[in-house]
Amino acid sequence: MSASTSSLPSLPGKAKPYVIAHRGNLVACPENTIAAFNKAIADGADILETDLHLTSDNEFVCIHDAAVDRTTNGSGEVAQLTLTQLKKLSASCGRAEFKDERIPTLQEVIELLPSDTALLLELKTDRFLEEQVGRRLVKILDNTGIRHRTIVGSFSFARIQMMQAVASDLLTGWLSMSSPFPKPGARVLGPFWPLLLLNPCYVRQAHARGQAVCPLDPKPDSRLWLYKCLNCDAVLTNNPEKTRRVLEKLSR
Repeated sequence: MSASTSSLPSLPGKAKPYVIAHRGNLVACPENTIAAFNKAIADGADILETDLHLTSDNEFVCIHDAAVDRTTNGSGEVAQLTLTQLKKLSASCGRAEFKDERIPTLQEVIELLPSDTALLLELKTDRFLEEQVGRRLVKILDNTGIRHRTIVGSFSFARIQMMQAVASDLLTGWLSMSSPFPKPGARVLGPFWPLLLLNPCYVRQAHARGQAVCPLDPKPDSRLWLYKCLNCDAVLTNNPEKTRRVLEKLSR
């Protein structure tokens, strides 16, 4: 089974390794904002990565932390705030020129997604252990026509197992900071990048199982040569514009 055909969304005309924009372009813009995602799209990112929480009124929102304190001018837990309350906050990360940015909903991010770009959702809360929550997420992906080009991932294997139970065909990704060996049961693997040095056969072993590999390395540029040599399927980056330039130089 080929990882390139079975374990990542099919993106015709796009070359491997795919460039995954980590929270958008968080170097040029505040992370997980519409500005960051639009910049990443303009940079030529192949996949937009974002983080998913639920509000107190059960809306899916794109924010990394469980609390709003670090990235907005507010305070409190996302799970204790309504969407209306969240939308009153500036998600500028303290950058005055982005004061009008807001925490986006999943629906808002999907609406700006180009037809040739995929989506990677990191499930940040144990609410995704609830079958009803998983079914609601899959329904949104179905209704917007992007289920086939969406990956749902987590450091929690239980969360992605629940998503697989809800929709067996869904592309799932497991992130790991400690395991130097590919774990069965996920379609995409995101090992912390030093693990590939501990086990240089990691990518080959994963491919033998039909699993794709994207190193967990948001500042990958100095190691892109290694990831290409190992035949990694995708690379994560905080700055897709810069990473795209380096990849193009390596491909000449």
